[in-house]
Amino acid sequence: MKYDVVIIGSGLGGLVCASLLSRHGRHVLVLERQTIAGGCMQSFQRRGHSFDTGLHYIGGLAEGQRLQRIFDYLGLMKLPWKRLDADGFDHITIGQQTFRFAEGYDHFVDTLAEQFPHERQSLTQYVQMLQRIDEEPLDSQGMYNNFGFSAYNYLHETFHDDLLINVLSGSALKMELRPESLPLFTFAHGNSSFIGSSWRLQGSGNLLVQTLTDNIRANGGDIICKTEATEFIERNGQLEAVRCTNGETYEADIFISDIHPVQTFAMVKDSHMLKNVFRRRFNMLQNTFGAFTTSLLLKPETLRYFNHNKFIYRKANVWTFYEESKTVGGVMVSARVPEDNSQYVRQIDLLTPMTWDACQQWADTSVGHRCADYKAMKERLANECIELAETQIPGLGQMIEEQYTSTPLTWRDYTLTPNGSAYGLRKDCRNLLLTMLSPRTPIPNLLLTGQNLMLHGVEGVTMTALKTCAEVEGQTLIKKILN
Repeated sequence: MKYDVVIIGSGLGGLVCASLLSRHGRHVLVLERQTIAGGCMQSFQRRGHSFDTGLHYIGGLAEGQRLQRIFDYLGLMKLPWKRLDADGFDHITIGQQTFRFAEGYDHFVDTLAEQFPHERQSLTQYVQMLQRIDEEPLDSQGMYNNFGFSAYNYLHETFHDDLLINVLSGSALKMELRPESLPLFTFAHGNSSFIGSSWRLQGSGNLLVQTLTDNIRANGGDIICKTEATEFIERNGQLEAVRCTNGETYEADIFISDIHPVQTFAMVKDSHMLKNVFRRRFNMLQNTFGAFTTSLLLKPETLRYFNHNKFIYRKANVWTFYEESKTVGGVMVSARVPEDNSQYVRQIDLLTPMTWDACQQWADTSVGHRCADYKAMKERLANECIELAETQIPGLGQMIEEQYTSTPLTWRDYTLTPNGSAYGLRKDCRNLLLTMLSPRTPIPNLLLTGQNLMLHGVEGVTMTALKTCAEVEGQTLIKKILN
């Protein structure tokens, strides 16, 4: 059977593309190598409990905000979203001091200005920048200009108080903080929508995945799991079909890849369109670091639910702690909304950055076949995360019923993400043209989507998918959905 569009990979980007295009009448097929769809949005099951992998909280779902409009179009606003505390959706602790990020730009400024009154004017300037970038149209030249400016330099040019710079960067464990490379646009988008409004899903990320897959099938689309795409077939300068491990070959007019670009182009074995210089360019690109995650199941009624995230650092080195210390120096604490509507939380995730170098010695191993040294390393890091979290949640270690850990190796094995990268290809403000990727490729009917292009995170990947779909349906699609 020939399809209008074949999508490789069922991460959030692939599912959003499939949902949008199938709704607009395209006959769509999604191919997924894993047993279930979802990529980093899916949850894993342990002893009757589901644990999320990549979904912890989302910004921008209040009425009229950009992501809310897209989610409403996709039918995702009907899910049980819970809004986080307006007076402090994120709590940033550095040493012995705790600071709150309040919802709403004016409220955000007023709350931080209570502790940094000398920086009020700079805080106002900062949120104006966030609003300006957050409201940039998806095809705006301003977007590209801000990609070429350093987030680290901007903060140090705008603020005089080093502690405040660390505080403002404190919730950015959801991106890779690198002083020399992180673009302002990436930093701003990783913070602005959350100030507008922050939300958790009351339930697992599978609710989001299930809604999108239901949409696709209701619109006549197909999703085939346990089928890995291995080779694109090119003829006369265009892709004609894709071969898969199930022995089938699927033809289409358009192909969209939601997997890593390097892996995508490696599937084009014999091409007149992909020049060697182009392949070398992509093979040289660097990936962001990964994450070490400790997923905790707590004993019943031992910890009251807290409706905010905690970001905890030993000292004011938020931008560099993951490279400067042999012990865990910073951790994000995210609580799962109680699904029984009780006052007590059962599940908590602890996340901290983890570079590929920290686990590279086990790179030739696979899940379920790793040595005692690797397991000891995971146990040590888990204990350090718990110990740091206990500075804000006393006695947390005694509340634990079960715990599960993952490293960049885990991500690599389950998602095929090179180096277990948590945020895709590294965006570099010094090499804008090299690292700012378009959905288009040298092959006219091969498009890209996902976190490796412009932005990562739920909002970033969703916006990128919208741009990818606009290459198929026309740029008016963006205006139709957002307006």
